[in-house]
Amino acid sequence: MSDVVIHADRLAKRYRIGVQELPYHTLRDRLTGLLTAPFRRRASGSDAADLWALDEVSFEIARGDVVGIIGGNGAGKSTLLKILSRITTPTRGRARIVGRIGSLLEVGTGFHPELTGRENIFLNGAILGMGRAEIARKFDAIVAFAEVERFIDTAVKYYSSGMYVRLAFAVAAHLEPEILIVDEVLSVGDARFQQKCLGKIDDVARGGRTVLFVTHNMAAVYRLASSVIWLDNGRVMSIGAPRETIAKYLGGDRRSRFVAEHRSDRPQLLHAEIDDALGRPASRLLNTDSVSVRLRYALPRRMAGTVIGIGVLSADGVPLFTSNTNDVEAMLPQEAGEHEAVVTIPPDVLLVGDYHVAVCLWDHAEIYDLQEPALSFSVEHGPSILYAAGADRKGFVHIPCTWAVGEQALAGQA
Repeated sequence: MSDVVIHADRLAKRYRIGVQELPYHTLRDRLTGLLTAPFRRRASGSDAADLWALDEVSFEIARGDVVGIIGGNGAGKSTLLKILSRITTPTRGRARIVGRIGSLLEVGTGFHPELTGRENIFLNGAILGMGRAEIARKFDAIVAFAEVERFIDTAVKYYSSGMYVRLAFAVAAHLEPEILIVDEVLSVGDARFQQKCLGKIDDVARGGRTVLFVTHNMAAVYRLASSVIWLDNGRVMSIGAPRETIAKYLGGDRRSRFVAEHRSDRPQLLHAEIDDALGRPASRLLNTDSVSVRLRYALPRRMAGTVIGIGVLSADGVPLFTSNTNDVEAMLPQEAGEHEAVVTIPPDVLLVGDYHVAVCLWDHAEIYDLQEPALSFSVEHGPSILYAAGADRKGFVHIPCTWAVGEQALAGQA
């Protein structure tokens, strides 16, 4: 018997831009539509355009594999998961799946807003094909993991987004599907809950079940994934081990400036850039230069306790160090509007090499915006004692250690 549980064969998905899907309508909706029809502009065939969200995507996933799916916005990651979850059908190709699937693709997937948390747990379990006794046996563990004990008999339409995603993830992970599919919904939760979810995914994988997850968090990919699929513009660019595949992905998107594609009604990172010591945008610097990351962000309303930070990653995505405003007890402005922050890495810290910068905006309860990677830059050797002999240095950062030699070393032992 083959161990392949997911076989994608030349999957393609086309959307027609400018042509509206026909939703379900009540009689009242239809009557209203007839009255307003003369005043509506209809999309003609010439207005419509084809958008291939996926094109010729093929791969195989074996039982027990943990697969990270990476790529930029619009790469086709979520579309792929929807096809594998049987939420949407491909335009071409086919996907053969062996086993029961549990999917968490967006906040509250599969939840009925009028039902309570308790009722939704049993509803989701039934959808997954589980008996009532089996669901009841795991009920307490689900509620405890989601931390919604006080609200378990409240209709989920009254839940906050954080409560919603905690319960949705707990149900998907604890009801033991043979294949667990998770989209980038975990960014809704706070940092502590994200770590809790990553630990649960790790437990699921150790139990021999298959996991597919989409994320922009390269550290999570390194920690969890046994292999990685990199998508770009709907096509598979690379499939392989995490380190090599992440290096290809990050290396192909080198930029010294980030600008948000769309404005939202949430706290949001708007702009980020790498600056040299003179405040000029730069993508190549010397190791003797300071490196500044200039950030611009927006608060939609007055907010206290917001934190902004960066993470510096190596060329293949290994996290090297992080820094945030809490480190220096710097309080961000609380007023609604756009604000700026600058963090500076001192000279002679980064060794020669290529680097990426992740940028994050959060508070104690929720991660609002994470861009990983947001920026990329290179460091070349300058007039530094570190490279006086012209030799390569191993590692990524220079730590100014203290040395004692000869008699000084002996004196230090006394």
